[in-house]
Amino acid sequence: MTATKQSKEAIRPKLTAVLVAGVLAGLAQDALAAAETNEAQSVIVTGTRSLKRTVADSEAPVDILSAKDLQASGSSELGEALNRLLPSLNFPRPAVADGTSATRPAQLRGLSPDQTLVLVNGKRLHTGAVVNVNGTAGRGSAPADLNTIPLIAIDHIEVLRDGAAAQYGSDAIAGVINIILKKGAEGGEVSLSAGRFSAGDGNQWNLSATTGGTLADKGWIRVSAEQKSLGETNRSLPDLRNPQEPRYGQINQKQGDPRVVQTSATINAAVPVTDTAELYGYANLSRRQTDAAATWRTAYTSGTTLRTPLYPQGFSPNQASVGEDVSSVLGVRGRNDGWRWDLSANYGQNEFSLDVTNSVNLSLGANSPTSFYAGKLTNIQTVLNADASREIELPGLQNPATLSVGAEYRRDQYRIGAGEFNSYTGSGAQGFAGFQPSNSGDFQRHSKALYAGLEAEFTPALSASAAIRYENFSDFGAVTSGKLSGRYQAAPWLTLRAAASNGFRAPSLAQQNYTISTTNLITINGTSQLVDTGTFGVATAAAKALGAQPLQPEKSRNYSLGAVLQPLKTLSVSIDAYQIDIDHRILYSGNLVLPANLQALLANQGVLVGAARYFTNAMDTRTRGVDVVASYQLALTDADKLGLTLGFNRNNTSVKNIAANPAILAQNNLTLIDRQTIQRATVTAPKNKLSLGADYSRGPWATHLQVTRYGSFVSPQTNPALDQTYSANTVADISASYRTGNWTLTGGVDNLTNKYPDQVTSAGNLNSGGTLPYSTFSPYGFNGRFVYAKASYKW
Repeated sequence: MTATKQSKEAIRPKLTAVLVAGVLAGLAQDALAAAETNEAQSVIVTGTRSLKRTVADSEAPVDILSAKDLQASGSSELGEALNRLLPSLNFPRPAVADGTSATRPAQLRGLSPDQTLVLVNGKRLHTGAVVNVNGTAGRGSAPADLNTIPLIAIDHIEVLRDGAAAQYGSDAIAGVINIILKKGAEGGEVSLSAGRFSAGDGNQWNLSATTGGTLADKGWIRVSAEQKSLGETNRSLPDLRNPQEPRYGQINQKQGDPRVVQTSATINAAVPVTDTAELYGYANLSRRQTDAAATWRTAYTSGTTLRTPLYPQGFSPNQASVGEDVSSVLGVRGRNDGWRWDLSANYGQNEFSLDVTNSVNLSLGANSPTSFYAGKLTNIQTVLNADASREIELPGLQNPATLSVGAEYRRDQYRIGAGEFNSYTGSGAQGFAGFQPSNSGDFQRHSKALYAGLEAEFTPALSASAAIRYENFSDFGAVTSGKLSGRYQAAPWLTLRAAASNGFRAPSLAQQNYTISTTNLITINGTSQLVDTGTFGVATAAAKALGAQPLQPEKSRNYSLGAVLQPLKTLSVSIDAYQIDIDHRILYSGNLVLPANLQALLANQGVLVGAARYFTNAMDTRTRGVDVVASYQLALTDADKLGLTLGFNRNNTSVKNIAANPAILAQNNLTLIDRQTIQRATVTAPKNKLSLGADYSRGPWATHLQVTRYGSFVSPQTNPALDQTYSANTVADISASYRTGNWTLTGGVDNLTNKYPDQVTSAGNLNSGGTLPYSTFSPYGFNGRFVYAKASYKW
């Protein structure tokens, strides 16, 4: 059965609830609105249960990003929009990276993508099914897929840059991203955009719309939809490796963005059921088809020995994937006897199925098919929440404190579905060997949690809060997290804040159970080679034979100290320093190139591979950094308004401890956590990122300029001599819009000066003999200048 056929299976209509809280404020990019209202007074919902907590008096740093901020570039991807707006976020664009090419992960504060919790309307968003097992940023993670939600459906986003496991549970180590959907019956918008890269490829277009309506007497419903097409790009260089190749000197490899066609739709609604209660819910559905290139296979294996008669010129296997995603929440909330309560159910499912086309199973010879169904991955999350909060009088306090309590039940499921026989038998399909029946399975666990919080204002200048959470997982036991935070207004223009917490991240079912054998490009003795490589779940016999142990949760300790300065009514500056210690960090091991005796050991189990990998709690790290966010609004004249913003992040991760190497590996001169694995977690994200923005408006005209300086980063190798440090670079985006009646017309250029990262200089950096010229760690990709136009109609 093909992935296309698999994708036609209906996504089961289960309603679910998971709430995440997430975000706090601080970047005003709309100069006109900022001049008239002080965004620092925006009420936030992430990280607090108080009804009146604002960005200005929050006890932890929060960024608020408006819908206008998110749509201020030519990108239709949420991850890319956040990358340009948040100095602490990293969103590279990996290529030739299997499923990671289709589901690009984002990093907050240089940590793993799955150490950031994502919420939608304050409810937990499920994580994706794809495990990032290639040599990319976020290697080994399986985070939430931000790009499943259409930009036009989003009202604003709150980004809490602080540990919040005590408030929201697992994953909230680096911070929380809370996506707030548009609501209400009034108003609507239709938007059409198109663009292409100046290199002549990557044609894109996007059609999106949102509208609202009434439900019953006082209820409302809002529907948003998006259809987009993203053309592939290719920045590969001519293949000059073997003059005897039929396509010698031609561009054979593909390195760039894959071709993507995606349809997404979102419904958000609420309707009163009594005078004091309302029924609410949302649902988001997304279907993404992606065509991503694998590594080019030369015509000859050596000399003039033909690899396969089916492709006498050589071939590039294509990974044709279909990602289907559904997230849904149904709940009822209200007020009774002073209590605010919320009961909700959350269901989320992410499914990734894969066809490998333009390929061959070499062991089947000339009779091999050229297309294969490789299998399917599915991640399912179901959450039940009961939350309540109220104001209570406490002795000595001028104002009531806020008490909150809650309980949660969560059930996780992860499925691996086998591919067709021809995709995995023998050498397997070139480009991606299918999942074998022995790899397949249905894995699940559940957890129960109790949590409570107290927020109090001791004086108008001093406030503090505390939170505690107890959670028990069926697979590894109980975890308790706590958090203390406080805020003190030392002067009318100066506020100090601090927080301390401990947290955790439960190993995902994907990390515990993902098992597959594929052909990977591995550097051996300084040379890139294709090697049959097995990834083994820690409970498998193969992993145990190589020293694997059951995974335990990561444990974190977060500390932050900050100040908010407002010397002028129109000027706001926040400075926050932080330290994040993570023990038992879950890593995907290095490529263990097996000697003959270990290959024979696994062969006795029916596993035929030349290299192996598995997950392990092998490293303790410390991350230290500082965030600076500033905004300044000027009313130059009655008709001219100017808004300026600045964002800066300095971040550094160091290693505190590495677990002892398993004895079986030490005996065979293998290292579970090699130098390259360590360096991937510490130096592949830029240590510095500076963002400067300017918004100028005059009458119907508005212009936007964003200049971002990305610091240097390192592409690491097992051999230090093969490391490459890539220089810092500055990227400028500019756009201008004209508003007439209900219409707004926009033209813009992203990467105005056509900046590219340094090219790969070392063969050890997996550049396939020079055909892959750019590093997958580049924080701004390697596509060059992008020119676009938009037209939108609002009512």
